[in-house]
Amino acid sequence: MGIVVQKYGGSSVADAEGIKRVAQRIVEARKDGNDVVVVVSAMGDSTDELIDLAERVSPLPAPRELDMLLTAGERISMALLAMAIGNLGQEARSFTGSQAGVITDGSHGKAKIIDVTPGRIEQALGTGAVAIVAGFQGVSQDTKDITTLGRGGSDTTAVALAAALKADVCEIYSDVDGVFTADPRIVPTARKQSRISYEEMLEMAACGAKILHLRCVEYARRYDMPIHVRSSFSHHSGTWIADHEAEAEDMEKAIIAGVAHDRSEAKITVVGVPDRVGEAARIFEALSDAQINLDMIVQNVSAAATNLTDISFTLPRSDGQTAMSALSRIQEVVGYDSLLYDDQIGKVSLIGAGMRSHPGVTAKFFAALAAAGVNIEMISTSEIRISVIVDEPQVDDAVSATHRAFDLEAAEVEAVVYGGTGR
Repeated sequence: MGIVVQKYGGSSVADAEGIKRVAQRIVEARKDGNDVVVVVSAMGDSTDELIDLAERVSPLPAPRELDMLLTAGERISMALLAMAIGNLGQEARSFTGSQAGVITDGSHGKAKIIDVTPGRIEQALGTGAVAIVAGFQGVSQDTKDITTLGRGGSDTTAVALAAALKADVCEIYSDVDGVFTADPRIVPTARKQSRISYEEMLEMAACGAKILHLRCVEYARRYDMPIHVRSSFSHHSGTWIADHEAEAEDMEKAIIAGVAHDRSEAKITVVGVPDRVGEAARIFEALSDAQINLDMIVQNVSAAATNLTDISFTLPRSDGQTAMSALSRIQEVVGYDSLLYDDQIGKVSLIGAGMRSHPGVTAKFFAALAAAGVNIEMISTSEIRISVIVDEPQVDDAVSATHRAFDLEAAEVEAVVYGGTGR
């Protein structure tokens, strides 16, 4: 008897009917002879609603209390799901993140998992029960306070539990049938991928693909835990995320895994930075001290006449004003001229492990963007990714043009969004 960990997103348990449908699927998995552990998100948009409620009560809610509030959504889901499974004649026990042994650091709102000690989960499985765990949450190792893992944290909870339990697979259920070559809302003819490597999925998640959270994929790769992304609204096979070399040595790798996009970034340009040793370090140390993660960075060649250069970088749009304030405080020390801020940008990325052995991918990508009239502001590459920054209104055109250029369309429409969020 193997262990299967299943995770259901908010759209899958959005209402009573959805919860009963999920309960039926869980009972079927149990009848197939598997021990089943289930991780659930909050129902529908209830987390957003709780955040809105908190902001109406307090403009700056205390992080500790906000975590206490937000974890209520998953506790509601897990209890209702346990009731629905019980009605089908199968015993189920629900556990909060702390009861399930999810141990985190003390960073409220974006805690990282330190350890998982699933003793109570194993006891429940030993009695033949289905164990249901509230996702997105844990308990601080130091303070013993309740913590949350940040958006997409239920995915990470599921993979961490699967690794700790040495499960056979971690199934991530959402409202789409798998991982597609592009967002179906932009490219209706996007093709479902049957298999993607951890490496490719990490790049796609980092570049804006919403189907899986970045930290979830990192955790899966670290513990070599295969992930099966599929829909809770259908019984179609989804997308397997695993090590290509171990899982599919004899399969020809596709050149391109997909086209991802991200509209959540902003660009800052520090204008007129003196071209002296250490000035760039001062700029990036100030941003590091403000706890800001940067994405793409470009420094221009300094002008010979002035010995000044411009440094541009992208960052999460939500951190834009914090970054501007941090940089303003060091203007006299660094001696730069001014700051430019642009939050009307988007990132479009072409991703595929096959780029390593196929020349001409870069040329085809830029030719497709040029033919679509898309202007490129910044470029960044890795061994299996090319990312560009474009004007936000041109993101859809850039994604569609790139998708067509690399012949990624399906023969017929495969992409169905059964819910509404794509998660």
